[in-house]
Amino acid sequence: MKTNFTQLALLAALSLTGATAVLADDASPDLQQLRWIRQGQESKSQPTANQLAPYGYASTGTAARSVNVDRSTKYLNVTRLETVKVNVDGKSVIWMFDTLGTNAFPLSKIVSGTEGVTVYVAENPRYRP
Repeated sequence: MKTNFTQLALLAALSLTGATAVLADDASPDLQQLRWIRQGQESKSQPTANQLAPYGYASTGTAARSVNVDRSTKYLNVTRLETVKVNVDGKSVIWMFDTLGTNAFPLSKIVSGTEGVTVYVAENPRYRP
């Protein structure tokens, strides 16, 4: 009787170990599918580089207006989410001023050779409550 009990206990322990290993297997189709879904959800929630840019970003779109900046320029007034072509010393950049939370900043943060010029960002009237 003692031998049967020992064998039964050993068999139960091995069965439990095997069941635990199967449940913990990362290769099971259900766990792989769950991991794939979670990865997709996480990647969608990550902000893009443009969303992380505090002063906006260069755009390939059409500018609403063009502004010439020279040594006498002290400030540039823009509206949040406005796309402006900024011309400096024969070079230009089309810039989307997507600057949520930023009201003023040095233009030199985005365009070299514009030290001393401050960009003032007004709230876009389309997005006011």
